[in-house]
Amino acid sequence: MPLNRRKFLKKSAVTGAGVALAGAAAAPAAQAAEKKKPGKPAKRYSLTVLGTTDLHGHVFNWDYFKDAEYSDAKGNAMGLARVSTLVNQIRQEKGRRNTLLLDAGDTIQGTPLTYYFAKVDPITAKGGPVHPMAQAMNAIGYDAAALGNHEFNYGIETLRKFEDQCRFPLLGANALDAKTLKPAFPPYFIKTFRVPGAPPVKVAVLGLTNPGIAIWDKAYVQGKLTFPGLEEQAAKWVPKLKSMGADVVVVSAHSGSSGTSSYGDQLPYVENSAALVAQQVPGIDAILVGHAHVEIPELKVTNTATGKTVVLSEPLCYAERLSVFDFELVFEKGRWTVESVTASLRDAKTVADDPKITRLLKDEHALVVEYVNQVVGTATATLTTVDARYKDAPIIDLITKVQEDVVKAALVGTAYASLPVIAQASPFSRTSEIPAGNVTIRDLSGLYVYDNTLVAKLLTGAQVRAYLEYSAEYFVQTAADSVIDTEKLTNANGRPDYNYDYVSGFSYDIDIAQAAGSRIKNLTYNGAALDDAQQFVLAVNNYRANGGGAFPHVASATEVWAESTEIRTRIAEWVTAKGVLDPADFASVDWKLTRNGTPVF
Repeated sequence: MPLNRRKFLKKSAVTGAGVALAGAAAAPAAQAAEKKKPGKPAKRYSLTVLGTTDLHGHVFNWDYFKDAEYSDAKGNAMGLARVSTLVNQIRQEKGRRNTLLLDAGDTIQGTPLTYYFAKVDPITAKGGPVHPMAQAMNAIGYDAAALGNHEFNYGIETLRKFEDQCRFPLLGANALDAKTLKPAFPPYFIKTFRVPGAPPVKVAVLGLTNPGIAIWDKAYVQGKLTFPGLEEQAAKWVPKLKSMGADVVVVSAHSGSSGTSSYGDQLPYVENSAALVAQQVPGIDAILVGHAHVEIPELKVTNTATGKTVVLSEPLCYAERLSVFDFELVFEKGRWTVESVTASLRDAKTVADDPKITRLLKDEHALVVEYVNQVVGTATATLTTVDARYKDAPIIDLITKVQEDVVKAALVGTAYASLPVIAQASPFSRTSEIPAGNVTIRDLSGLYVYDNTLVAKLLTGAQVRAYLEYSAEYFVQTAADSVIDTEKLTNANGRPDYNYDYVSGFSYDIDIAQAAGSRIKNLTYNGAALDDAQQFVLAVNNYRANGGGAFPHVASATEVWAESTEIRTRIAEWVTAKGVLDPADFASVDWKLTRNGTPVF
């Protein structure tokens, strides 16, 4: 599919890559600036910018994996139906013509709802459905959204179809056509706000996405799109927006504020660079932050060149929060100036669903509920991830077994068919459970919540050893005589659960009394000490294969096979074919935690 900038650029009122829309009517009298008279105060205007991020397919306050209303320990609620109510309240408070609604990306992946309309009843089919996220966001009245990295998970064709279905632009100033190096999506959006008795206020929104797309969705974007750093592209575009008369510049960035990267030194660009953009690029007034799934009501960053304060805010993911930026502008010396910016959050749990959104998408929701509740087999025992972080759990062995079987079948008749196949898997969730008795698609989907696909990579024994040592850094160093607290045993240096890997096919101990890098003990394969020179085929998810988590050797290793079918689909197929899910067919205790050689459990 050609990587053109499509309908939004064609409709643009501005020459070049962007989108410009004008507010059609004057602001309400209460918000209007006064005509300047002798002794009267300067003309003023109040603007409110609203923002969501990392919606990940959450329209309703519903957990498809549990087949129940969503709930968590903190009492949060989620979903665009709730956000719609919050947005309506604020538009009523401020006047709709004084508000702008943005999103910072990761929209079309993350729930069975989004999977269903990408794979089961795809929006790309001839005469196919309109994506539920496009329907909801159109109905709520979003003005623009930045591209997230997960927008690319289903390929460019699905993303382009979603783009066509949205009545607002998907922005990505640093998503470039690999051949022309020109923007493949609109870089910016400009909206003009009419102010009675004063010149209009022009607000520019610059959209920036994550450079990590080049790694995480390499199979879809390599040779087609390239993703330079946010700081570099902001420095290019903000002066252009200013020269086009922008009075206010807002950045919607699918990039966290921490200044860190999960992919080591594989890319010369920072993954979480929103605060660096604020610090380094003059002319930005506020940044809507995404990607990191953290809650930041207001973060003030000083721009090093101008000394001016830039206000950042990141609402919690899944439409659990809404960021609210309040701008006060003053008209002096022939131009509008931003006098102040404040940011705060509104909480989805404080309101009810907007019935307009509930009515709009009730049929799509019902279809997906029916789909995920299909029974595909029976389990002889309950399997759970509750203690899978620190004990070898059969439920994770199920994932590695499925991956081994798929790769072994794929390699039949190839030069690699005689090599042993090993597999990695992570404890993604602490609450997944496959109950004894009937097993449904939602039970299996809850075990593997990401839309990862399978890749086969060639590794040596020495490289596997290094891989396991790196994985074992997940555990907090714990003295042999100290009391074990399982809540404090894992996530050393903030490493998330999904960056701890089991590797099947080996027997090994992880000695957590030792320093990181010296923890893997008694590593054997087929009952003998591991031969560092032996070759293995590692069945690995595409996130890890492309460098996600910065595990050693795997990203640069020779790729011998890959596919685009999701691992969760492979698990469902495996269970369906077996009919009976019996741990005896896949479970084994391959690793354990020790302290100075003594087992922890």
